[in-house]
Amino acid sequence: MTSQFLPLLPEITLAIGACVVLVVDLFVPPERRDTTYVLALAALIATLVAVVVGQPDGVRILFGGSYIADPMSLLLKLAVIVLTFFVFIYSRPYLAARGLYNGEFFALGLFGLLGMLIMISGYSMLTVYLGLELLSLCQYALVAFNRDSPRASEAAMKYFVLGAFASGMLLYGMSLIYGLTGSLEVIEIHNYLIRHGIDQMGALLGLIFIIVGLSFKLGAVPFHAWVPDVYEGAPTAVALYIAAAPKVAAFALFMRMLAEGLGVLHGDWQVMLAVLAVLSLVLGNVVAIAQTNLKRMLAYSTISHVGFILLGILAGTAQGYSAAMFYVLFYALVTAGAFGMIILLSRRGLEAEQLEDFRGLNARSPWFALMMLFIMFSMAGVPPFAGFYAKLSVLRAVVQVDEIWLAVVAVVFSVVGAFYYLRVVKLMYFDEPEETGAFEQGAGLRAALSVNGLSMLALGLYPAALMSWCIAAVSW
Repeated sequence: MTSQFLPLLPEITLAIGACVVLVVDLFVPPERRDTTYVLALAALIATLVAVVVGQPDGVRILFGGSYIADPMSLLLKLAVIVLTFFVFIYSRPYLAARGLYNGEFFALGLFGLLGMLIMISGYSMLTVYLGLELLSLCQYALVAFNRDSPRASEAAMKYFVLGAFASGMLLYGMSLIYGLTGSLEVIEIHNYLIRHGIDQMGALLGLIFIIVGLSFKLGAVPFHAWVPDVYEGAPTAVALYIAAAPKVAAFALFMRMLAEGLGVLHGDWQVMLAVLAVLSLVLGNVVAIAQTNLKRMLAYSTISHVGFILLGILAGTAQGYSAAMFYVLFYALVTAGAFGMIILLSRRGLEAEQLEDFRGLNARSPWFALMMLFIMFSMAGVPPFAGFYAKLSVLRAVVQVDEIWLAVVAVVFSVVGAFYYLRVVKLMYFDEPEETGAFEQGAGLRAALSVNGLSMLALGLYPAALMSWCIAAVSW
């Protein structure tokens, strides 16, 4: 019995840590709010250790098929924990400068992370859905975290209404699959479809609803409408949280539900994902060019990156899955760095979310201008940064399954998208600065941002270690 619960150690540790943060915060005076912050970081570190300690050898399916511990869950759990660690470090000075430095932010962040861990290891549709709703509820509350901001309240309402609709679609698709197969477990659904064939209309109808729900969570076109409004309307610290780690958990949902559960229907969902990928690449890159707000630009950039992730998944091969996994990990890290740069330039009374706010950054701080250049070049796919290798891996996987037209579309719109990334570089290095004062943020944020930026170069020069881990994660 003890060995059965050992793989569940990360979720148990994080749940206890989140409850401790929530209770302790009730008794901490405002001037000692750092206590809550330190406890939240300690909970993340303890969970990170628990992931490593609790990971069994090989693959174990536990609790009647509801939970799986495998190499993919190990890698993705480590990723979302590290990303949340960055989010908390970046968020602290931003929240403190705006009177939002409350324990609820860290408690909701930890409970949202718990939902991500459940999504990553969920091997039953019911378990996956519970994890997804736990994450979603925390995100809805976080978007409305600044109660004095009409823009944040509007974004939260849009997110809640559209999110509830998408969750209903996903749940309806799951119910159709359950009615057809008589099981909620991913492995049982897979076995049923192999035994009884794939020409059943009920399975195809359930697949459509599931893809609609999953596409909303990932932000793929045409289910993307919430992304720019939430990124712009939410406090930057919250937009950072939503943009980074949850995308990794959403990728895990695609892998569990489509690749492992409904892999027999690959011919059907490959076509659907191809349409979503092309629409995301086209709309994301084209509309981003017209944006003057950096947060909205990053939102449409996210949509275009989702197109690349879907290209890797639709390939339906181990190489495609590993390339998509590498891409989503790179994307989450580089996006965290981009929002971290916005927070670095912000101060009380100023949200540095306009492109104009980056004018002449090189004159103010050559080092952080260089970090932003690394981030922008990575997003654009310029060698030798991580984005180039990530895009190349996905394109190689797509070409190997003879979907050359998809690779061509991806390359063309990557070139189009390079314009708006290079525009930021041009503003930093060739325009005169509008601000000349020193940054207000402390050493913790600067150190984390430096690590974040340098990791883009390191992953581009030495991608083999992470890619080999991704290949091992999808090859079992």
